Amino acid sequence: MTIKTSQEGANTILAIEGRIDTNTSPQLQDALLKAFQTAKTVTVDFAAVPYISSAGLRALLIGQKTAASKGLTMELKNVSPAVFSILESVGFSKILTIN
Repeated sequence: MTIKTSQEGANTILAIEGRIDTNTSPQLQDALLKAFQTAKTVTVDFAAVPYISSAGLRALLIGQKTAASKGLTMELKNVSPAVFSILESVGFSKILTIN
């Protein structure tokens, strides 16, 4: 998995490429927590993510809780139907902002 970070004003965009699983989820978690140190909004671009495991879901949950505790926003975009199905099946589609 690779993460490309870019800025658009107060928004940090994390473009993820590859599977988010037990081996790669710590990298996602670190990137999210680092982004929230300076950004008001973090957009996670899932266009190139074919799969997310429970470990990846945990990283997203930590990101969402961090955002909420600081009054910030985290949003997911370009989520594939397969990944959306996983998010929906565990109830994350109700707690995450998915565009």
